[in-house]
Amino acid sequence: MRIAVVDGQGGGIGKHITEKLRREFPEDVEFLALGTNALATSVMLRAGANEGVTGENAVLYNAGRVDLIVGPISILFPKEIFARF
Repeated sequence: MRIAVVDGQGGGIGKHITEKLRREFPEDVEFLALGTNALATSVMLRAGANEGVTGENAVLYNAGRVDLIVGPISILFPKEIFARF
């Protein structure tokens, strides 16, 4: 099984998600850090991700190659949707 963890900015939420999931899943589960910037990717790699990629194109390319994508709720919606509330 391959799980992608998506995060941006400082990668703090992705770090916590990666650490928690790494403890809960068996060792044969692969974690892919999908960072919107290099800092976020490196933080998630240090938290236990097996591989990491950076940038919008890398995220789009790898999103279809994993079994599960997790991350903060803000990755689901563009900024404009939150401005309405």
